[in-house]
Amino acid sequence: MEPLQVSRRLTIPADAMEESFIAASGPGGQNVNKVATAVQLRLDTARVPEMPERVLARLRELAGRRMTEDGVLILTSREHRTQDRNREAARARLLALLQEAAAPPPPVRRPTRPTRASKERRLTAKGVRSGVKQGRARVRDD
Repeated sequence: MEPLQVSRRLTIPADAMEESFIAASGPGGQNVNKVATAVQLRLDTARVPEMPERVLARLRELAGRRMTEDGVLILTSREHRTQDRNREAARARLLALLQEAAAPPPPVRRPTRPTRASKERRLTAKGVRSGVKQGRARVRDD
């Protein structure tokens, strides 16, 4: 298994990942009982020393129950009928999860106040709408 390039600064070494093949449920016909096509991909985060603490904390948050208390991320792929395609799918999901965890946080939002013109436009629109609704009311003879 080759290393996984997450970003320019973060590469997951091959010895931190481990694949095992298990019997899969679902499509496969008679082959499903003979061949272990599902892939269980394990990433031991303790073996990735260059992973920043911020990324690791975000990964724990994103992974949820898929990460053990020991820091091992477990991804299972069983949607395809072959080991190779399930292996590729599991690695793609791992890469997407790591890229999302490594993404920089969004910029801090600074609250703004509405301009005088926007307030006037809002009030004018409310007046027009009110007039439309009053025009729909019953006509009373006084």
